[in-house]
Amino acid sequence: MRSSSMFRSLRHRNAQLFFGGLMVSNIGTWMQMTAMSLVVYELTGKATDTGITLLCQFLPMLLLGSWAGAVADRHSKRKMALLTQSLQAAQAIALGGFVLAGVVNLPLLYGLSFVLGLVNAFDNPARRGFVTELVEPDDIGNALSLNTAVMTGSRVVGPALAAVLKEPLGAGWLFMLNGLSFAAIVGSLLLIDRSQLRPAPRAARGGTPVRDALRFIGSDRHLRTIFIVFTVVGTFAFNYSVSLLKLSDIRFDSTVGFGLLLAATGLGSVIGSLLTGARPIVTPAWFLGSGVLLGVSGIALAWSPNLTAALVLSVPVGMGGAAFIAAQNVIVQQESPDDMRGRLLALGAVAFLGSTPIGAPITGLVADHVSAEWSLAYGSVTTLGAVAVGALVLRPALGRANESAARPSVPTSADAH
Repeated sequence: MRSSSMFRSLRHRNAQLFFGGLMVSNIGTWMQMTAMSLVVYELTGKATDTGITLLCQFLPMLLLGSWAGAVADRHSKRKMALLTQSLQAAQAIALGGFVLAGVVNLPLLYGLSFVLGLVNAFDNPARRGFVTELVEPDDIGNALSLNTAVMTGSRVVGPALAAVLKEPLGAGWLFMLNGLSFAAIVGSLLLIDRSQLRPAPRAARGGTPVRDALRFIGSDRHLRTIFIVFTVVGTFAFNYSVSLLKLSDIRFDSTVGFGLLLAATGLGSVIGSLLTGARPIVTPAWFLGSGVLLGVSGIALAWSPNLTAALVLSVPVGMGGAAFIAAQNVIVQQESPDDMRGRLLALGAVAFLGSTPIGAPITGLVADHVSAEWSLAYGSVTTLGAVAVGALVLRPALGRANESAARPSVPTSADAH
């Protein structure tokens, strides 16, 4: 019988090593991302410039992400991850060196953000695809949800550390610490027992790998709708490095509160990811319901009366957001051919992260020229609209899912097979 434990993937030693290293590394990454937003905002005082920094960081994902997924499907994902994680460490150390030397200006920060994005475009499908090789097939959904929990849960610690340490240490040393934190994930990749891995068959060279993945999604109304809703929500609802920074400064008169708000959303993200990981099967209803929680709590957070209330409301925002992301990942992987996993994960990353170059500058413009509150709320309203349309399109599938849940489970010969 399949276990529904939230942490069942961690019975595999390789998964323990990988997720432990990933947690340490991503605490450093979130510390750097928070410090970078603060440095840019302190230089100009404009949320738009923070949005442009994110545009530079995630533009390579938009341009190259799908192709990078095809590359990951054709090569060793472990070796790719070793290379990309090492390059990210080098970028962080270079950034820290420039800041400590007193060389800080927007073109330099934009350029180094673009370099980081270029590496991330290849790291994302390789690293996330490698997660599926750590565990047995029945545990892939749980492992992907734990991956989301670690990636977003590190936001509990990283931004809080940035908020506390930026003043006494300076941003330069925070960037240096992030560079050193990559030793944890690189070390775990080196220590993993390769004989216990379950590598997917590599995709054949040649052909049209990216178009094949797009055709696979486009031919399935169910997956196509989920991808479209995911893209719309990812574009406008997750630009926290812009909206929460402006909201913290204008509404609560505290840039330190920015790190605390990110940490609170990170706490919620852990809960949302683990709740998704505990489900044996993730359904479209769970995906859409998570979007509703994200949208409603985001609107409430935008007009919270004080920082304390905002911190409380940030938790359900994180829960809904992480469950939404994890649900999309798991649903796609539940229906993915083994040799297409890297490409479909990359397309998901393009839909979510690759859309940031569009959403982040728009969010910055809304923050600077409309209001800090609406820079968060407009994405929440868009989320609710997208989820409502998705629910209408997926209504037949949702009805079948409810009927299946209501019927007692009777084993069949097909189930046994």
